[in-house]
Amino acid sequence: MSAEDASYVLDVAHSIFNSGKHRWIAYELIHDHPDAFHTLNRKSLEALGRGMNSWSSVDCFSRTLSGPAWLEGLISVNTIRDWARSEDRWWRRAALVSTVALNTRTHGGMGDTGNTLAICEMLIEDHDDMVVKALSWALRALIVHDPEKVEDFILTYESVLASRIKREVRNKLETGLKNP
Repeated sequence: MSAEDASYVLDVAHSIFNSGKHRWIAYELIHDHPDAFHTLNRKSLEALGRGMNSWSSVDCFSRTLSGPAWLEGLISVNTIRDWARSEDRWWRRAALVSTVALNTRTHGGMGDTGNTLAICEMLIEDHDDMVVKALSWALRALIVHDPEKVEDFILTYESVLASRIKREVRNKLETGLKNP
């Protein structure tokens, strides 16, 4: 589909998305077509995220579209902050998982300590299991770039962070593994 027009790819992706099945295929089509991908903005991303209702739908959306779009400057940190303040647990998770793109070298992330920790800090008291797991992931992804700041974050917020976060992040800091 790389030879196709962006509008055609977007139409196909939206048809797949609107079918209610295999939304990840729609996300991959957009992600893998540079012209289609670069049309993304807050409004289009929120439309493509509509109906997220599981860790898999959120993680696919965030790792394939919203995180890379943020990394590319197609959406701002204000969008991610708004998602972090959402009443919907899945949008809060999407905010955290979107930070992973900023810190994953194999996908172009160069490390963004400030934005990653700012989003994590917004959700330190959120003990919804899906959010807790995403916060742990966001911090573990940042360790490659700034282990000292991650360790300081854990120490600073030790009294409010969920045990899972403290355990998994400390394991990663000490052994390089989430669960040694």
